[in-house]
Parts: sequence; structure tokens; C-alpha cells
Amino acid sequence: MEGTIPVDYPAAAWAGVAAELEDFDEVVRLYRPRIFRYLIATLGDRDAAESLTQDCFLKAWNARHQFRGESSLMTWLTRIAVNLARDHVRSRRMRFWHKVRAEDLDPMDMGDWLADETSTPEQALLAREQVRLVWSAVRELSPHQRTVFLLRFVEELELPQIAEATGMNVNTVKSHLYRALRAVREKAGNTVCIS
Repeated sequence: MEGTIPVDYPAAAWAGVAAELEDFDEVVRLYRPRIFRYLIATLGDRDAAESLTQDCFLKAWNARHQFRGESSLMTWLTRIAVNLARDHVRSRRMRFWHKVRAEDLDPMDMGDWLADETSTPEQALLAREQVRLVWSAVRELSPHQRTVFLLRFVEELELPQIAEATGMNVNTVKSHLYRALRAVREKAGNTVCIS
């Protein structure tokens, strides 16, 4: 690993990154749920999300010596996941299977992930309906808008982190996020609270 450290990179910062990457099982344990959540929300296909999550960590493991710590480990992993999702969607083979087997996640299942034990059945039903409306609107966004929206509101990344993970500049991220929010609010109604 020493050969990949830039000359001007602070040794103390590199020590923390190197220590974190040494225990890669712990890296997978900590970051796998977020990467999987992003991929399943992006693709709407549990099998593909599971497969690409594994690919993400395999790529990270194989490229761990190239990670210089210039971004957070989560941002680095997210960038790998974004690229894998983009490649997956572009793949002609996968497009064929998507046409043959147009399978979406049931928004009602996603609404159950937001379960709150203090909610009444009516409140739970309203929450599921709001989730269904939002996810229906998100599916109609452009790929860039959907990626930025999911990274901001599902993964709760900050705009600079999204810019780094997607390879866009911050102003482009802001533009896509603004358009995505406007589209989701228009399609899901003003009762949906997204901030």
C-alpha cells in the first residue's frame, strides 16, 4: 500500500484509512446495507441489487490499494455502486431481461419499512400511500435525477459527496436535485413532505 500514497498526503490521515481497509469484513458490515439500499432503490430489482452490491465490494477489495483517502470510504463505495448501476442499465443483455421480466418492487413493501409502532392503522395506510406516490414519481425521473434524488434522500449524502460519487460538479447536482424535487412534488402532490 505504501507505493500508492501521494507524497503530500498526511501520514496520520492515511493511517486511519489504512486501518479501516485492513478489516474489510468490518467495511462490508458497516457499508453494505447503504450500498444495497441505494442499488435496490435505483434498479427496483432485488436480485440485481444483491448481485451489484457484491460486485461493489469485490471491486473495492481489488482496488483497495488505490484508495488514497481523498474522500470518505462511503463516498468511494457509492461511486463504485453508481458506476455499476449505470453499467447495468446500459447493458443490452440486461435490457432484454428487463423487457421480458418487467418486475418492480411493490411500493407497499417499501411503506412497511417505515413502520412506526405508535401509528394508527389509518396513519400507516396514509404513509404507505405517500410512499407509493413518491416511488412512482421517482421511477419516472431521468437517470441522473433519480440517482441524485436517491443519494440525497435515501442515503442522506451531502451535495459535495453526491458530486464526488457521481462525477458531476456540485451545480449540476443541485440542478438535477431541484428538477427531481419539482417533478416528485408535482406527481406525488404537495402533501408529500420532502426537504
